[in-house]
This record gives sequence, C-alpha cells and structure tokens, in this order.
Amino acid sequence: MIAPVVHKGRRDEDKTPPGKNVYQFRLALQCITPEIWRRIQVPETYSFWGFHVAIQDAMGWMDSHLHMFTIKNPKTGKEVRIELPVEPDFENPDMALVDWDEDIADYFTTTNITAKYEYDFGDGWMHDIEFEGVFPRIPKQRYPKCIAGERACPPEDCGSYPGYAELVEAMKNPKHPNHKEMVDWLSHKYDPEAFKPEHVYFDSPRERREMLEQLGSI
Repeated sequence: MIAPVVHKGRRDEDKTPPGKNVYQFRLALQCITPEIWRRIQVPETYSFWGFHVAIQDAMGWMDSHLHMFTIKNPKTGKEVRIELPVEPDFENPDMALVDWDEDIADYFTTTNITAKYEYDFGDGWMHDIEFEGVFPRIPKQRYPKCIAGERACPPEDCGSYPGYAELVEAMKNPKHPNHKEMVDWLSHKYDPEAFKPEHVYFDSPRERREMLEQLGSI
C-alpha cells in the first residue's frame, strides 16, 4: 500500500522568478487523425502544476476533470505519476507525486524527453509530450506562449475518441441523424479545424488554483 499523498505546500508560481530560459514542448493528442497538436514554451521554473495549466489553456480544455502526468524519474529510472493530491489507489501502489511539488526542470533533460499527460479519466484524453529543448527568454515576451499548433481539441465530455469521431461526422453533415442533437448540445459553433496560436490565453497558475479551491475541486 502507499501512504496518503503528502505535499510540501503550493508555492505561488506567479511570484517565482521566471529564470533566464524557457522550456519548449510539443503536445499531441493520441488516437486522432489529422493530429491535434500544440507547441508551447513555459518558464524553466514551472512546476508540473504550472505546466498542467499551460497545457489546458493551449489545448483548449476547461480544467473540469482530474489529470495525471506519467514520466520517468531521471535519477532513479523509474516511472512516476505526478498529479493532484487525491485519495491513494491501494490497488495500484505506484509512486504518486503532487504536481505543485515537482519541478519540470528536475525531470525533462536531453536524455529524458518524453512524458504522457492524461486528462479526464472518464474520457481518457491521452497526450504525448515531447521536450524539444531549452531556449533563452525573449525580452518583454510573456510566457507561457503558444507558438504553433493545429486543430481544435474535442469538446469536454463528448464521449472520448468514439464520441468525438461521431460528433465531427454529425457536425459536418446537416443530413446526419444526430446533427441537430449535436448542435443543440454544444450550444456554440464548433469547428474541429479551427485553431490560431495567437488566440491562446494563458491563465495564472495561482488564479486557476484559487478558482478550483473555491469550487472544492482541490
């Protein structure tokens, strides 16, 4: 069995000196063709909590479900889970770490460049993460920053990959038997091909945390 997750206390990343460099990542949602992907840069001082918030905002998710990173610890060679401090899973006694305690700089290296990020354990949206390198900060540029990407992420709670495929098919065909139902359910225009990096707005990790705390989500 694993002990309940104990964390050190959530630091305020908005007040942490940003460092001289940024970490660049490519994010891609699995099992969907054409690919849904993003390229983002985040401060080198970010924890996995800040990284999570940046992924949510870049992809277009609403952060209304649980999430989890899976990555190899370069010091031990063992795979670890990095997530929110939820109740321990006694049937799967893996090593679970709290995302605001763990820094991305301690895990992503030139020889440890890949990780997985799962969002919404019900729908199971799995993302491939590739660390593309360390780059100097551009003066007066705000980070995180989305510098490239393609296609909109699936709507929340659409029923995982099969539900997304059906939704896309129904939306593009007005004669599809579920077209009206999908349009009514979405309550907004959804274009699976629409994405512009310059339209991405990144939330503050501290403000996101405070919002979720008020909602009782963490």
